[in-house]
Amino acid sequence: MEQDIIIIGAGPAGLSFARDMASTGLNITMLEKQPEEVLADPPYDGREIALTHLSQRIMNDLGMWDLIPKDNISMIKTAKVLNGKSPYALCFDHDEAGEETLGYMIANQQIRKAAYGSLKDFDNIKIMDKTEAISLGTNSEKGWVELSDGKHLEAPLIIAADSRFSATRRMMGISTSMLDFGRTCVVCTMSAELPHNDTAYECFHFDRTLAVLPMNNNQVSIVITLKSEESDDLLSMSEDDFAADIEHRINGKFGKMKLTSKLYPYPLVATFAKKFNKNRFAMIGDATVGMHPVTAHGFNLGLRGAHILAGEIKTALNSGTDYASQTVLENYSRKHRRICAPLYHGTNALVTLYTKETPTAKFARRALLRLGNRIGPARRLVMNQLTESKTA
Repeated sequence: MEQDIIIIGAGPAGLSFARDMASTGLNITMLEKQPEEVLADPPYDGREIALTHLSQRIMNDLGMWDLIPKDNISMIKTAKVLNGKSPYALCFDHDEAGEETLGYMIANQQIRKAAYGSLKDFDNIKIMDKTEAISLGTNSEKGWVELSDGKHLEAPLIIAADSRFSATRRMMGISTSMLDFGRTCVVCTMSAELPHNDTAYECFHFDRTLAVLPMNNNQVSIVITLKSEESDDLLSMSEDDFAADIEHRINGKFGKMKLTSKLYPYPLVATFAKKFNKNRFAMIGDATVGMHPVTAHGFNLGLRGAHILAGEIKTALNSGTDYASQTVLENYSRKHRRICAPLYHGTNALVTLYTKETPTAKFARRALLRLGNRIGPARRLVMNQLTESKTA
């Protein structure tokens, strides 16, 4: 076998895992549908990613952080959660966390570019672009992949890092819990007349959710979730009407606003794989857990999961044991599920609560915001989840 590990999917999670494993000297082959020139210089897709302190540390250790221009990294120093038109807000501040910032904002495009760029000095990482896996399987000794061009590859370990709708996962017979919210997420960037003061806003209205996230040069990232049947009307708005609608929904906090990108729609479907591994096979990134964007943990979980799996494999290599054994993969699965499950189910419960219009739900929303401000242990728990600054 020419490969020690085959990774299916060269998105941020797959590339990050490959970089985490690069120093081991294992021969790693990545399979990716897109051309390599797109991986090297990805187009802007509207998604601005909120990164935790743990993600920043991992990216820094992998040599990714320094590949992102500093002008493209912005900070979130304060976060506020608003309920409808109520002026009351649940507030979090970087001083309370004892950090310079609650988190960082970086375009998905820049993260992907940095992840790819971090691999350029490693000859043991090979990317086969414009390639699709059409079938795969494993036995007690190895895994194999049949490619769309007729090639057959084998390796002791197969990693799926394709997407939340992973074809690889289905080929391996792993079922998935899927929650279709019947909603669409629309993202874009805008300029603001008034300073945003590095403050992020999450506004829960009865018909939709609006997040306004700070970027450099007084730009903001806009994230709207609304009923899918209403998305066409939103997408067909004129730029002036769209800006006026956002200004109204944020109660004029930023003064006049102006679109600085096009609108990018994404269907909202959350997924959670019933298993994260099988015999000589493991999954990372969205193939394991596809999150609703409201808590901004999607890429953070993907990066963390890739780092956990790499750590388990390195431990096995250092001890001279089989790095693709069921014990290694089960250790990864158990650790990552313990982190993912509360965030996944908690996020879905939060989204359900804040999109219901019953009197009980409205009361619960108001009570939740006030309790979050007043109860110290709850605040510290939420703060740690927001920043992951205390996480090893």
